[in-house]
Amino acid sequence: MNGVLIIDKPAGLTSHDVVNRARRILGQRSIGHLGTLDPMATGVLPLVTGSLTRLAQFYTKSEKVYEGTIRFGFATDTYDAEGEPTSPVQEVSLRAEQVEAVAARFRGIIEQTPPPFSAKKTKGVPAYKLARQQKEVVLKPVQVEIKEFEILAVEADCAHFRARVASGTYMRSVAHDMGRELACGAHLESLRRTSVAEFNLEDAHTLEQLAAAAVKIRLPRDDPSPGGTHENSPPVLLAGTPEPKEQRPGEPGLSLSKGTPEALEDLFIHPRKLLPQLPSVTADEPTAARIRSGRTVNLPDLSRARQVKVFSGQRELIAIATRVAGTLFHPKLVLTTQPAGDLIRRK
Repeated sequence: MNGVLIIDKPAGLTSHDVVNRARRILGQRSIGHLGTLDPMATGVLPLVTGSLTRLAQFYTKSEKVYEGTIRFGFATDTYDAEGEPTSPVQEVSLRAEQVEAVAARFRGIIEQTPPPFSAKKTKGVPAYKLARQQKEVVLKPVQVEIKEFEILAVEADCAHFRARVASGTYMRSVAHDMGRELACGAHLESLRRTSVAEFNLEDAHTLEQLAAAAVKIRLPRDDPSPGGTHENSPPVLLAGTPEPKEQRPGEPGLSLSKGTPEALEDLFIHPRKLLPQLPSVTADEPTAARIRSGRTVNLPDLSRARQVKVFSGQRELIAIATRVAGTLFHPKLVLTTQPAGDLIRRK
């Protein structure tokens, strides 16, 4: 199954936990995500499945939008509510203008030190591993961009905010640093991601909704598989889906254009909505065949585009092609090497 699915991540699960649960529900190992959310955080977590996992390279710099709450009065070692206090607890009652004045210093391009409990590496080791061992973590400040930072409300020791940020920005660090600026300590009490790139909460579904859509088309499994979330827990396979295996680049898997039950297909983002910054073109069969084999093609209607999405039919995204000269385009990324119809017939 090749597609993009947006999960509304619940609190308490890591992003990898969500991926594992989706693998088990869909009976498919080839699933990844487009940007980690902390276990405490909720909201938009885009999953890519099948050959579309290769689209991840286009989302590494994606803009993100968050809503959350900063609690003032003490800092924590994780910079969020799950950590241990690292400063004495103070009773504070802040005014909106105080918080707004400090927030203004964090708008734009700033230098930010990532939290010690983060995936940033120091000498090749993720910082959180050192922090868990209570070893010293020294991380260098990095340049990040906070495009919008709006204080929505201030209630005594809490400030509710909305932020639009470039990739790599830690809202935990923003909360921690604001507490330091106000000399009272602070941490991130809650965080909800409302959008990543072109995906938002309106596109999102819960894991329970995904399971409910898949349950109608399950087949029982007797043998365990690595696709389960726990040791020896078997995944459930979709009707007509082969045994989970490592999918090779270019293999079409089960296309969402054919053979996928509507209840499940409707949960996935329509392929035409992916990468909206790139124009789309629908290839005829001879052109599609050339693209699938990695050959240059002529696309006369797109002479000004640098890159294009190439479809076969309305839903099957077969390649991302790059203009090499005039109206000639070469497939930079081939997502399927044979028509979905041929795959369904073979099954």
